[in-house]
Amino acid sequence: MKQLFLSILCVLIFINQKVHAQFNFEQLIQAGPADVEKLVEAYSQPLLYGFGLGMNSGWTNTAQTLGPLHFDLRIMATGSLVPKSKQTFDVTTIGLSSNLRPADPSKIKSPTFTGDRYNNGPYMDLFDGNGNKLISFELPSAVIEDLVPTPQVQLTVGFLANTELMLRAAPKIKLGERFGSVSLFGLGIKHNIVRDFIPKDVKKTPFDLSILAGFNVLNYGRTLNLQPLPGMIPENSQQATDFTGQEIYGRFDNYLLQTTLSKEIGFFSPFVSLGYSISSATLGLRGNFPIPNSIRDNQVAYITYTDPFELKRTYLKTLRGDVGFQIKLPVVRLYGSYGFSGGYGMLSAGIGLGF
Repeated sequence: MKQLFLSILCVLIFINQKVHAQFNFEQLIQAGPADVEKLVEAYSQPLLYGFGLGMNSGWTNTAQTLGPLHFDLRIMATGSLVPKSKQTFDVTTIGLSSNLRPADPSKIKSPTFTGDRYNNGPYMDLFDGNGNKLISFELPSAVIEDLVPTPQVQLTVGFLANTELMLRAAPKIKLGERFGSVSLFGLGIKHNIVRDFIPKDVKKTPFDLSILAGFNVLNYGRTLNLQPLPGMIPENSQQATDFTGQEIYGRFDNYLLQTTLSKEIGFFSPFVSLGYSISSATLGLRGNFPIPNSIRDNQVAYITYTDPFELKRTYLKTLRGDVGFQIKLPVVRLYGSYGFSGGYGMLSAGIGLGF
């Protein structure tokens, strides 16, 4: 248990080194339900894709399987490298309504979740149905640069018939106001096919070949605080005025089928693998949100929207390849790999204890 909490601490250090800004979803929400889903999807897409690739990384670094009741406890940190082409989006090509448009038609490129952390996106003007300008607001800057971090804390236990079972779990971890909180759960199973044909009394094989199936889910949440702008009034007396309890939430479901080929050379085992990844995400808002709607008595009036949207998408259905190694020392294991899929790269490194 002590090692598990030490592993979680390492995860927090890794994340805090990579995240320097804060989520600015409040800026996007001001666009209103008709456009906020499109803005959030465009802004978040590299994050969702990177999370999917990262969460399907690090399950194994060898085709060998542990003996019955032997175990390996590892902490892995994966960074998904986001290509330059995914670090901005064009606000004029994502299907926004005619009521929301760039304040300056020459400035239409905005950072996604990854990219430029030091400069916000363009100003956007929001109009009502009569053409009255309600507000202007800036689209947010990126939160991280080009590396989406995804940690894995994993316990692997040897089972019968050249098979091992894997468990990924982390309780709800609060990462502070900048990032929110995350929790993780996953299960996997791996089987060494070669050992089905080579007698158990033969200690080494020419190579090892395994098949693996894994599933994990990551839950995310962060409180928000979108209040009416100064001087803004409710559209009418039916509008809710309690804006506490605002939250953005997410769930990332990830599935992996993978085959791995490895060769044990003393304490060093290089491997190559080919797999198929599926990753889906649910991202939404809970609570009451004041959204500018019209002009009333020369003042901007808002309508309160409750739980304004929930976005459900399958972002990842793709092949992936990985190359890497395991260094097996007495008790200690060292891991490293590089993966590639859909223009993204994945760097993984970790340390484990095995008996």
